Amino acid sequence: MQRANPTVDAVLAKETIWQREFEKLRMIALDCQLSEELKWGQPCYTHQNRNIVLIHGFKEYCAMLFFKGALLNDPSGILIQQTENVQAARQIRFTNVREILAMKTVLKAYIRAAIEIEESGLKVTLKKTSDFNVPEEFQRKLGEIPALKTAFNALTPGRQKTYLLHFSSPKQSKTRESRIEKCLPQILDGKGLNDASRPGTAN
Repeated sequence: MQRANPTVDAVLAKETIWQREFEKLRMIALDCQLSEELKWGQPCYTHQNRNIVLIHGFKEYCAMLFFKGALLNDPSGILIQQTENVQAARQIRFTNVREILAMKTVLKAYIRAAIEIEESGLKVTLKKTSDFNVPEEFQRKLGEIPALKTAFNALTPGRQKTYLLHFSSPKQSKTRESRIEKCLPQILDGKGLNDASRPGTAN
């Protein structure tokens, strides 16, 4: 078993909802010889400095997230795509310690498969920015404001995709227009949608 990381110890000590579940998932990951780190404020497990799985918690469940879960075979039918916009990652969700203990052998098999995928160099084929829908309201703004088009094209593909998903999701045109208006200053400033809340983070 790999050695536990003291920084993760500190985070788990403060966990109020899923502490016992996190500890069990942690032991399973360490037992698979993964290195333990703290990334994005969550326990993250790596192999040769490459992300394999991450443990995170929500109100209704906690989960082990596989960074390249889309490439895993899923004979048990337990991998979950968190939202339709998530391309590579997949979750296995839990609501109590019993579920984790019952799936211990399966979880280890999935982790070993994820390590093999990483060692093989396989990559998830991600959608290009051009594959995403550009809402009519935003297309119009790009035509009206040349500086906006220049600024948007200068953003990283990840930031562009995040904006397009954000603008496209509302069903009503009025809501889409409102979202676009609010984001114009950030785009013109060369920032991504989440840059204000997570400084220095690229999407």
